[in-house]
Amino acid sequence: MLKKFPDDSVGLVESQAIEFNDPLELACGRTLNQYTLMIETYGELNADKTNAILICHALSGHHHVAGYHQGDTKPGWWDSAIGPGKAIDTNKFFVVGVNNLGGCHGSSGPNQIDPQTGKPYGPDFPLMTVKDWVVSQARLADHFGIWQWAAVIGGSLGGMQALQWAITYPDRLRHCMVIAAAPKLSAQNIAFNEVARQAISKDPQFYNGRYYDHDEVPKTGLMLARMVGHITYLSDDGMREKFGREMSAGKLMFDFNPQFEVESYLQYQGERFSTSFDANTYLLMTKALDYFDPASEFNHDLSQALKHVTAKFMLIAFTTDWRFSPERSREILDALMDAGKDVSYTEIDSPQGHDAFLIPIPRYMEIFNAYMGRIAADIPALAKENTHAR
Repeated sequence: MLKKFPDDSVGLVESQAIEFNDPLELACGRTLNQYTLMIETYGELNADKTNAILICHALSGHHHVAGYHQGDTKPGWWDSAIGPGKAIDTNKFFVVGVNNLGGCHGSSGPNQIDPQTGKPYGPDFPLMTVKDWVVSQARLADHFGIWQWAAVIGGSLGGMQALQWAITYPDRLRHCMVIAAAPKLSAQNIAFNEVARQAISKDPQFYNGRYYDHDEVPKTGLMLARMVGHITYLSDDGMREKFGREMSAGKLMFDFNPQFEVESYLQYQGERFSTSFDANTYLLMTKALDYFDPASEFNHDLSQALKHVTAKFMLIAFTTDWRFSPERSREILDALMDAGKDVSYTEIDSPQGHDAFLIPIPRYMEIFNAYMGRIAADIPALAKENTHAR
């Protein structure tokens, strides 16, 4: 653990488990009678409860967004953007990070105990949709007495949740920041997800998702799934710049062991992931990605899906992101403009590919910071509206 935290860090943080006993009806037709959401919060909620920011995580993310847990040497996954004086300034905002239902970091999910059986849910945990997550997050807002979020922010799958928030609860967020996302997955993206699922489900240690009963982990499948996924998160330019054709031993070894630096890197990423993430959760999260298509409820017209949104939008894309390319963000932009909504759009030139949304690229942070200033400036108006609403 660090002896001294950086001045712009939220410092030592603790997670909280919030229990819900109101049944949650899901899109799949099943119901969670009770469930837990694991969260973290940073900053202080103001008296009017008008300065709250919800952070929605991507596929392998979780509620630990910023700061340090006891014994940690690395901070939360978006620590570069959240803290005193940072873009999401915890001196101004009350920030909430949540581990989605079906996750594997403390919220109700496949690796948690099913109260009906006393055993882990495993593959019996219901499939989730982005809309299911948003409904559960709205109940989390109710738990805190938050009538309207100052902003809902997310990257990748998190950006899809932010978009769904604006559609499902148009009056409950003032700003919506959608970063490196898409209005639905392309056939290519679904294909990558299916390769990952097949790698996991065909692992001999998977046992049809009941590997907990065998005290096993489908490690090889998880490694392969992560390696495939990680390739899609990086750009060709970024991989060339980072690895080129460099060799670990400096020469050809004429065997099938990893020899190029990029091979070793992918194996390292896969190995690390296989010990920290749950296979059933990976299957569930990728299906939620595949199913996301809010326009499908509006005759496949995204402009109609966005017709009733009231949030102001900030869309951010990255030039070398081929997983969710700038063209996909511009689909959302065009639909919002067709619907006559307040929207800003920026395209950041970066070589980092899809992962760029997690990296404090100077131009990205400048724009992020400027828009967060706009959100902060809206808080007094929001407080006044909130008083009238009550």
